[in-house]
Amino acid sequence: MSISPDPKRKILDNVREGILYGMGNPLLDISAEVDEALLAKYELKADNATLAEDKHKPIYDELVKNYKVDYIAGGATQNSIRVAQWMLQLRHATTYVGCIGKDAFGEQLATKASADGVNVNYLVDEKVETGTCAVLITGKNRSMVANLAAANHYKKDHLVQKEVWELVTKAGYYYIGGFFLTVSPDSVIEVGKHAAETNKPFTFNLSAPFICQFFKDPLMSAMPYIDILFGNETEMAQFGKEQGYGEKLEEVGKKIVALPKENKDRPRIVIITQGSEPTLVFQGKPDQEPSMESFPVVPIKPEEIMDTNGAGDAFVGGFLSQLVQEKPVEECVRCGLYTANLIIQRSGCTFPDTEPTFI
Repeated sequence: MSISPDPKRKILDNVREGILYGMGNPLLDISAEVDEALLAKYELKADNATLAEDKHKPIYDELVKNYKVDYIAGGATQNSIRVAQWMLQLRHATTYVGCIGKDAFGEQLATKASADGVNVNYLVDEKVETGTCAVLITGKNRSMVANLAAANHYKKDHLVQKEVWELVTKAGYYYIGGFFLTVSPDSVIEVGKHAAETNKPFTFNLSAPFICQFFKDPLMSAMPYIDILFGNETEMAQFGKEQGYGEKLEEVGKKIVALPKENKDRPRIVIITQGSEPTLVFQGKPDQEPSMESFPVVPIKPEEIMDTNGAGDAFVGGFLSQLVQEKPVEECVRCGLYTANLIIQRSGCTFPDTEPTFI
């Protein structure tokens, strides 16, 4: 889906090329409507997500060969960056960095992300294949099989190359997902340090409960640099459990706000999404009593929901699109709820060919 905004359209407040920098694990989503027989062949469940084992590896080529497939530039962080890019409508307002292989899937991934308006600068690893995610649609169910492959091979050496680091310094805002802590935690810290030293907002996502469980050390090493932390209720409860805060979300949110920060000029904001329940927002500085606000989600009928998998990614993308315009937190949250509501009415993390209607 290419973005061709009306040339007469007003450029949004403070938006410029390269203002938002994202870094994560890029995956090419290969989506197709399939029959139950294909699920059975690969021992997959109709509504589930799993990491690919050796027995699943042939499924990607089989989909391309035997089914009508849609390609989407995926991976959680890349999804959020693409949504922010769609909201901003200025080509290359966003930048995305990650690792792909030198193959046809990598070319397809770069083509799709670029068509969405994102300025991609991938590390290309010739020794491993591009990360892919098979999205098998049966009715309203989706079975996803992710093969991380090259996405697991990003190196800090790429980040500090002159042309890549220039993208970092050019940006005014940063977003990285917790999944990247399993790949290149030193790259996360490098960008976090730069953000703190230059007083630019560094935003981060817990991404999954297992990050809070098994990657506690790199997560807590990154925490002092995090100005805005996103997570859903399950992830935040797991974080609280692992850190000894308990699992009550109000307590967890306040405790995270109070954690030490490198950039003491910025408050920390903690955002907890809860599916159809209100989104909770905590903010304050470590030496202050944090505030808490609750924001109801946009109402939607059950029959209008097509796919909830990209809701969290879409929320972050909408939020960031307003953050880079220096809008109040309340407006950022309202836009996040708008984009989440929009995306769950579509298949995959996709958006209309038309411009956003958020006001």
